[in-house]
Parts: sequence; C-alpha cells; structure tokens
Amino acid sequence: MTAMSGVRRYAAGALAVVSIVTGWRLALPPEPPVAGTTAFSFHARPLSPPTAPGDRVLRTVAPGYANVRGWVSAPGAAVALFDVDGEVVADDVCLVDPRRDTVTVRPAPGTSRSYRPFTLVPPDRRPYEAPTGCLPADLDQDGWEDLVVYYWGRSPSLFLRVPWAVPSGTAFRHRPLTTEREIWNTGAATAGDFDGDGRLDLVFGNYLPDGVLALGGARTGTGTGSDEAVMPDSLSAASNGGTDRLYRATGPATFAEAEGVFDELGGGGWTLALGTQDLDGDGRPELYVANDFGPDRLLVNESAPGRIRFTEALGPTDPATPRSRVLGRDSFKGMGVGFTDLNTDGRPDILVSNATGEGGPHESNLAFVSGPGGLHAGLAPYRDRAGELGLSRGGWSWDVKAADFDNDGTDEIMHATGFLRGEVDRWAQLHEAASTGDLFLSRPAFWPVLDAGDDVSGREADTFYTAGPDGRYADVAASAGVGGDAVSRAFAVGDVDDDGRLDFAVANQWARSVLYGNHGPTAPFVGLRLRLPAGSCGTPAPAGPGPTRAAIGAVATVRLPGGGTRTRQLYPAVGHNGFSAPELLFGLGADLPVSPLAVEVSWRDACGKARTASISLEPGWHRVLLADGRAVEVRP
Repeated sequence: MTAMSGVRRYAAGALAVVSIVTGWRLALPPEPPVAGTTAFSFHARPLSPPTAPGDRVLRTVAPGYANVRGWVSAPGAAVALFDVDGEVVADDVCLVDPRRDTVTVRPAPGTSRSYRPFTLVPPDRRPYEAPTGCLPADLDQDGWEDLVVYYWGRSPSLFLRVPWAVPSGTAFRHRPLTTEREIWNTGAATAGDFDGDGRLDLVFGNYLPDGVLALGGARTGTGTGSDEAVMPDSLSAASNGGTDRLYRATGPATFAEAEGVFDELGGGGWTLALGTQDLDGDGRPELYVANDFGPDRLLVNESAPGRIRFTEALGPTDPATPRSRVLGRDSFKGMGVGFTDLNTDGRPDILVSNATGEGGPHESNLAFVSGPGGLHAGLAPYRDRAGELGLSRGGWSWDVKAADFDNDGTDEIMHATGFLRGEVDRWAQLHEAASTGDLFLSRPAFWPVLDAGDDVSGREADTFYTAGPDGRYADVAASAGVGGDAVSRAFAVGDVDDDGRLDFAVANQWARSVLYGNHGPTAPFVGLRLRLPAGSCGTPAPAGPGPTRAAIGAVATVRLPGGGTRTRQLYPAVGHNGFSAPELLFGLGADLPVSPLAVEVSWRDACGKARTASISLEPGWHRVLLADGRAVEVRP
C-alpha cells in the first residue's frame, strides 16, 4: 500500500524528493551478506485448505474502487494463537482466510488436540463485510479466552467463550461491540489495561474512513453506508482515514467508547498496525499507531482509572537525520510494529515495517532504539538505527515480530512480505502514478489499474533475521526454510507443542496459511505463563484451585548469573493482525549455568493495584499464579 507514498519531506525544509520515482536511497549502509548456514530448522504444516476452484484471488469491490481492486484486496489475512479449552498452553489457532472470508478456530497442527475446526460468523453478516482480524482476550475475566473479530464493513463482534463447552461454534456467544451497527473498516486492534483499573480495554485502528463501503459490489437501498470511493488526501500526511477508537472496559465484557481520546493526536492516518508496550516503566502501556499514509504516532499514556488520556511524543531531530526517519515525523510511515531490546538496556525498542522492495519504493524499515533520558509528553528518546543494524530493507513488509527461536538470549526478527502476486509487473505504472502527487492520487481514477494477473512485489520471501557477532542482522530465511512462497500478512508466535522451542504461524493472502514447527537445536530457557485468578474486582477468591486468566500487561525480569538481567512484557496483541501466545520465553544460551534463577514480576491485580513479587525458578516452562501480592508456581 505504501508504494504510492511518493513525496518524502526532509528536515531541510521545502526540499522534497520523490524517492520511489528516482530510486534515490537514503544513505543507508549496505545490507550484510546472507549467512550460508544456520542452526534453525522448521517444518511447515498447513493451517488451511489448499486453494480450490472458486476461491477468490481478489475481492469484489464497490464500483468506485474498481480501478484499484488490487489495492483494496491487499489486507485481510490474520492469525492468532490462543487457548480455547482453559488448559493454558496456547495450542489453538484463530485464522482469518480472505479466500473465503472465514474466521476459523482449529487445533494447532502437530499437537494432540482433536476437535473439529469451526467457523465464527455474526448472525447478521452482510455481503459487503469481510473479517480482517481475530484478537483473543479474556473479556469477562472468567478464565476462558474470548475472541474479538473485526472487519471491513462493520463494527467489531465479540465472541464470548461459554465455560466448559466443547470447542465448537456453539461454544462462543456473539455480542456486538457497539450498541448500534456501524460501518468501520478496521486495519488493526490491540488490548491492554490503559487506565490501570484491572480490566482489559480495546483499541481499534481503522483504515478506510468510517461509513465507506468498499466491498461487495454494487448495492442499492442498504441505507447503512456510502459507496463513494475515498482515497488518502496525501501520500505522506493523510488525515482523512478511519477514526481510531478506544473502548474502555466498564465491567465483564462490557465496554464504553472513550470518545474523542484521539481527536487531537493525529487520527485519521489510515492505520495498519497498533503496538501496546510500557515504554516508561510506570505500569501504564503506551500506544504506537502505525499509519499507512501519514506519520506514525507514539502516544504516552497519562490515564487514570476511569479516564483515558494520551499525549504525543516525538523523536529528537538533528541536521544529520532526515525527518523521514524521526519517530512521529516519519514519511516512511508504518505497516507493522513490534518490540524487542536491541541495545540490551532493559527498555523495549520499536521495530516498524514499511515497503522496502528492490525495484520499488526505497522507504525503510525502522528500528527506533532507546537512548538516554526518559520518555515523557513531547519527547521520545528513540533514534532510527535500522541501517547500521542491517534491518532497513526486507521487501514490502507488513507484520514484524521479534522472538528468540533458538533460546540464545537474542531475538530473531521476521517480516511478513509481499503485496500483489501475478504475472504482469506493474511497478512502472506505480512509479508514474506516484510522480503526480497528492492532488491526483486522492482520486481513484488517477491510480493505475491493479487487477487479477498484476504483480507488485509478489515474489518476495518473508524475512528471518538473526544477529551476528558484530550485532548486525542477516536474513537467513532461505536456509532456515521459512521464507514461504506466498504474499504474507501476519505472524503469531508461541510454543504450541510445549517443547521449549517457539513455533510460529503465518497468515498468507490468497494462499494456504501455515504453521512452522520449530525443530532446531535449542538451549536452556525460563518460560513464564503468568496467570491471574479469574474474576473481577471484589470477586471472592475460590477456596481451592480455580480458573485463571493470562496476566496481560505483566512485566517479568530474569536475573542472570553474573548480574545481568533480561526483561519482557506480556502484550501478545501487537502488530498487523498477528497475535502471539500469552507467554514469555527467556533464552539462556548454552554458556550459562543451569540453576534456579530469580525472577521478578510486576503486574496489576483485578482491582488495578500495582503489585511486585519475586520467585526462584529452574529452567523450563512454568505456570505462575499472581495472587495476593505473591508469585506462586502452579503445577499443571
């Protein structure tokens, strides 16, 4: 999508460079060579049926979008790992497949699960609606994971898990999020306790403007939305996209919109990804908003129970750094967001994916690395280091995820890549269109035709970057066997077979999606499945062992022999529609002594009270119950 984001404005003022027309690159160091061998080994298992006759390869769109059908058809595939049966291990998959516009729940392949896959469909679904994401979360705090499904063409649906019911379509009760049906076009979602009251709130990033019906073909008499084709009003600073929304939890599975919370914070930027993470250590998560046609936004959380408030923070500027690489001012924009600690200072750094394909746009993936000083309203001490780290280019990138797949203590980094796969290369037409500027590209008639058979970055492979001894990253996807042969959209990471090695699922657009089982050599690790007692504030604690729920928002620090530490946060709903298992894995490497390690955990209880406790754990997976201010291991 960001291929049409042609005009780049730099710090020198009025000077602008149309980068995707000229092919000019932003003084980035050359990428390191791809490693010839790797210790990683994965086995691909199908998550969905093979493509069959009658499966769509592009969407049916409203007449006004006929000229850009390929662009409108680009998003849709999504995947999540979760636990459907209350057994804690996230060995179930929720997959959104745009070939049939289905939301399917099934056991993760390669595990012992045995129920039949089933689909989730709202009872009042209409032809112009298409699912774009499936977010797991225990919305009613009963110890069973529910699912939030969101769409283009309607407001989101809540599918609430019926306790103890056998996994099937009837094990979930449908409830609309909004009181009245609304037309949203949602490109991303996330969950976190933003106001610190002990309940999970929901954020939705909308792409096309509210009320616009882009899908389903010609319609008459619907009375629910507009068929008018609305395009971005700017290639690098659009403000006419969908309205981002935050729904604050007011009780078990009940929500109220925090109206206007984003009004003064640059909403309407055509959102494709959301990231939730506590970047300043105050126990309240910040929100990163990745926009396709406008600058991304880092929103600092200044909320209190019952009141949501954010302020924007911008990265520092200097004469040597183009504005396009400054956090919050970037014209490279964002299609995915993830978090990892690149400089090992204990603070999360921010990964942002963009369109960076050879022969196409030379934007840049971004790696905002934390620097001296604290995050506060107005200033974010992060600078882009993607070029020097070898992470600046990786293809037309959507979701980005970081995880430690070999337990050596350093995260690998993946990008889901590709746009439109076909036989006729249309990059020349996109270059030409981008040179026309904002005035023309705000009208679909001036966009190049993208239809069945056309190709735009359709042959790119997903990336799998691993760090070398010098700290620079090299893409070893080919030798690891995880590059794939389809355009991809989203990743979900988790240890589905509970063997101490992280696996990952890939949601592919217009092709079969897959789960990559990790069979490579590994090293010792400490794995945490942090749990809270089920129930809301004021609920009496059960007399004996009872149901538990994931402690979303908890922060864990492992103290290593020799005095080092490693810290991770439990926010699985991060990125472009790929949601990982609610677990934390700390790779220890092969050189550390295998002995009990001190682990410190901070969290908020059901009433929103901040808690901290320590526990000593041997290497391996552990279920840790956070209750009454203590951290206690619970045996399965």
